[in-house]
Amino acid sequence: MKFYDLPLNDDVLDALDAMHFEDCTPIQEQSIPVILEGRDLIAVAQTGTGKTAAYLLPILNKLSEEEHPEDAINCIVMAPTRELAQQIDQQMEGFSYFLPVSSVAVYGGNDGVLFEQQKKGLTLGADVVIATPGRLIAHLNLGYVDLSKVSYFILDEADRMLDMGFYDDIMQIAKYLPKERQTIMFSATMPTKIQQLAGNILSNPVEVKLAVSKPADKILQAAYVCYENQKLSIIRSLFQDEVPERVIIFASSKIKVKEVTRALKQMKLNVGEMHSDLEQVQRDEVMHAFKAGRINVLVATDIVARGIDIDDIRLVINYDVPHDCEDYVHRIGRTARANNDGVAITFVSEKEQTSFRTIEKFLEKDIYKIPLPPEVGAGPEYKPRSGGNGKSGSKGKGRGFRNQGKGRRK
Repeated sequence: MKFYDLPLNDDVLDALDAMHFEDCTPIQEQSIPVILEGRDLIAVAQTGTGKTAAYLLPILNKLSEEEHPEDAINCIVMAPTRELAQQIDQQMEGFSYFLPVSSVAVYGGNDGVLFEQQKKGLTLGADVVIATPGRLIAHLNLGYVDLSKVSYFILDEADRMLDMGFYDDIMQIAKYLPKERQTIMFSATMPTKIQQLAGNILSNPVEVKLAVSKPADKILQAAYVCYENQKLSIIRSLFQDEVPERVIIFASSKIKVKEVTRALKQMKLNVGEMHSDLEQVQRDEVMHAFKAGRINVLVATDIVARGIDIDDIRLVINYDVPHDCEDYVHRIGRTARANNDGVAITFVSEKEQTSFRTIEKFLEKDIYKIPLPPEVGAGPEYKPRSGGNGKSGSKGKGRGFRNQGKGRRK
């Protein structure tokens, strides 16, 4: 379906045309008409499916066509991280180019000037406020923010917000909002806690659910079946000749991220870390250094797996097997973007074999098991409890795979 097939006004369509947006993605095709009708919506779709446009376009359409109070906040968009809030704000600027709609992004940081700019936007009544929960509550607690006229409340990556502990913050913000409003929730997954949140803040919602898509064919996927204490040795072997220009290593917890980062620094690798213990300014510095090439290897929790827009990641390593198939797709989806090739390698310890087999079943294929480097020693057989195929491939010799995804330059 084309965007001009949807009941969007000419100013919105002109902005889409200027941005070379022509075809709707499935989530846009299914969500935009529901939002235009004024219904509450819960949409389950992974990152990269065009969900930001799926809610911004119809909201901008409604703000420009329907009567809303002037000099008042009419829409709140909640995002889990500063990085995602910034990206939504950038898209907002493009989509609203031909519309008389104002917006302000509200997120954390130690910049006093930034805080004052956010305060000004909030007090003057920007039409759309794009905010992280903690920073919006900080402004609310100071008493100058009026949310009583908000017509639209949008939660983007709701599951990630709950994973980061923002449930109480979201409920606190919702208390400031009028009961008569349109509430829209986007989430990559639909666990019980998301269903509970939806039950508390949505009214008779329409549910749109897209199946999680498989990873791009351009991503070369492989795995090392190993013991937990062999993982660092595998990294040492992978990087002993040449480190790819940009590598992300995902670990399951911030404690693990810190341990891996410390070990990689001892290997003299140019490494940075990204997790929720860092101040926002520190996170910004790390991401800027990574994008600029001053850091080659970024070790991160899943906070980076969604919403970070870097096109030339050559290699993704899952130091730990992701908790579910969606997280696996999000993680390895950081590579092979913008027509580049990419490699995704997963380290599978004995305890993680069953989880990894679940991912293989979702992918409907067996992921190639790379023989461990000789200096690492023999690894365990691949015998997941849920009925693995018994093909290990982890005990042989050879490093033929190691140079794939390395030394490539854009």
